[in-house]
Amino acid sequence: MLQRIIYILVILVSFSAKASFILLPMDETTQQNHLKAYGITYWCLDKNYKASWLLNYRGGSFLLPDAPEIRKECQIRGVSFEILSDTEEATILNEISSPSQNMETVILEKAPKIAVYTPKGKQPWDDAVTMVLTYAEIPFTPIYDEEVLSDQLLLYDWLHLHHEDFTGQYGKFFGAYRNAPWYIEQKKEAEALAAKLGYTKVAQEKGAVAKKIRDFVIGGGFMFAMCSATDSFDIALAADGVDICETMFDGDASDANYQSKMNYGNTFAFKDFILERRPEQYEFSDIDMTLKRRIPMEKDYFTLMEFSAKWDPIPSMLCQNHTQLVKGFMGQTTSFDPALIKSNILVMGTCELNGEVRYFHGEKGKGMFTFYGGHDPEDFQHQVGDSPTVLDLHPNSPGYRLILNNVLFPAARKKKQKT
Repeated sequence: MLQRIIYILVILVSFSAKASFILLPMDETTQQNHLKAYGITYWCLDKNYKASWLLNYRGGSFLLPDAPEIRKECQIRGVSFEILSDTEEATILNEISSPSQNMETVILEKAPKIAVYTPKGKQPWDDAVTMVLTYAEIPFTPIYDEEVLSDQLLLYDWLHLHHEDFTGQYGKFFGAYRNAPWYIEQKKEAEALAAKLGYTKVAQEKGAVAKKIRDFVIGGGFMFAMCSATDSFDIALAADGVDICETMFDGDASDANYQSKMNYGNTFAFKDFILERRPEQYEFSDIDMTLKRRIPMEKDYFTLMEFSAKWDPIPSMLCQNHTQLVKGFMGQTTSFDPALIKSNILVMGTCELNGEVRYFHGEKGKGMFTFYGGHDPEDFQHQVGDSPTVLDLHPNSPGYRLILNNVLFPAARKKKQKT
């Protein structure tokens, strides 16, 4: 009889210890590939598995159901994982829910449909987001002006813009590259596309694209922009109906006193900026801090703000990382002058040495947007023609994690408003 009781107890204990969950730890020491861990989580959502984001728990870990195919996928992709029993999972969730802990559990519901705004001839390494999505094995659809202007943005939840120019000035590359074959060819292609779409000038066509993207966000979409797509997008909106392009860009002179005609009420994030009139200057306006900063590479870091995970889950999600100090990197638009950012914008990352803003978030209508300064988080000073970044060498990049936070963020279950 005693043996039977012991046998039953052993069976009960084995059942209670049965693995029911997989934890993808995201702390600095445990996870061997932070970037691909996002891809695993996206893959699970895409296959209709339940997933949770454990904000501020071990670097923003992910909790997944235990299934043989998930374990196998983690092993194939080189993602560290831990097996949890029901009891261990309950203990972690109880710790997170404690009012004394700045942590929160966010349920992820569905894999967002992702669009990347990029011209068809662009090299993959010209865009950090395209690179990291490919590396993390998160599917996306490249789209460009034709798709945007034909309202195909309605098919997507999330849109990315990178090193783009929405002002019609061809990236302000005129000064250094006007005789380069690639510049001449890109200008010719842009003019042909504008004409095909019914516009007499590239600036007019790009302005129409910017307004379509604006409407996408207002209607409830998520937009993530990096590098020159940030300020050139807002400049295009402010300059709607105003010719700010000089003769070498569009064949005629710019409007007289065009600076006084800027409508800052049209912009998402920036105010009171002064446009750069010189066509040979590789800069759009004084929004960007690239030419003003004097920060040596070894000291170039920015700090992520800390938010209340329970009360401010959105910025908390966007700032999840295994470190609060992120290595800086430059771009055509490296960072933003805080004096030119609207008061309703939520700053999430700043450089302590000069106060520049590197990373911020805002709302527009029913949608949201995030702007991130710089070109490539693992290439300090990216130049035209540089070799591509190999992300196998940077699987734990804090700078690239910020991009993937934004990719996964639209998957979160929307909480009902208290008011």
